[in-house]
Amino acid sequence: MTRLRHSLTLSVVVLMATVLAAAGCGGGDNNDNGGGNVPKTLTVGSDIPYTPFEFGKPPYKGLDVDVVNAIAKGLGSTANFKKTPFDTIFRDLAQGKFDMVASAATITPERAKEVDFSDSYFPADQSLMVKTGSDIKTVDDVAGKVIGAQLGTTGAAYAKDKTKAKSVRTYDLIDDAFNALEAGQVVAVINDCPVSKYAERAHKNLTVVAAIQTNERYGFAFKKGSSLRTAVNDQLAKLKDSGDLQKISDKWLGTEPCSLH
Repeated sequence: MTRLRHSLTLSVVVLMATVLAAAGCGGGDNNDNGGGNVPKTLTVGSDIPYTPFEFGKPPYKGLDVDVVNAIAKGLGSTANFKKTPFDTIFRDLAQGKFDMVASAATITPERAKEVDFSDSYFPADQSLMVKTGSDIKTVDDVAGKVIGAQLGTTGAAYAKDKTKAKSVRTYDLIDDAFNALEAGQVVAVINDCPVSKYAERAHKNLTVVAAIQTNERYGFAFKKGSSLRTAVNDQLAKLKDSGDLQKISDKWLGTEPCSLH
């Protein structure tokens, strides 16, 4: 009888422990974070500087930074941005160096072969920037001339594939392309329109003269098969529905981020 009683008591204890453990595992649902295994610290790869989306010194600031921090908060995590060159950023992500990439990254079929993308969060066409007073007004005007772009970007791809430029010089950082334009090393720069428009504030003698409609959209990138993508998409949808995503965009770019003078 004593042995049986002890056995029953032990069974009850084990059963209670199992129930409590199951309740503990299910507690994450209270965060309403969209499911998946979300790390407490999200390591985020980003090409810095790319003003106004990510720039400055740690803790970095910018539109992408604000959006990712809001997403991380909704997931019960914190974001840790890791500076990395854009030219290798998707390969680094695929190799597991980051949990995600937030770097004003255009969603393209080629990139989607290597990584998974979130839903889009921002529209971004290309643009043509020149020195103020230049005779160049349209993409057709760069025919036979040397122009600049950032290495590994859709702007560089457009410059090489869609223009009749004599050559396209690519730079690791977009600021280097802007500096080359100021120095007369190139006659124009093709780059994401909102970024180039924002750069006019720091480069007073440079002007965006044309927006180039490419119907590009930015997305966050993840390693193939990452469950984090679903959780981020859920939080991104909430930011859109609440109007908070639009508020972040307006904060950095105004209500017309690529309107031309």
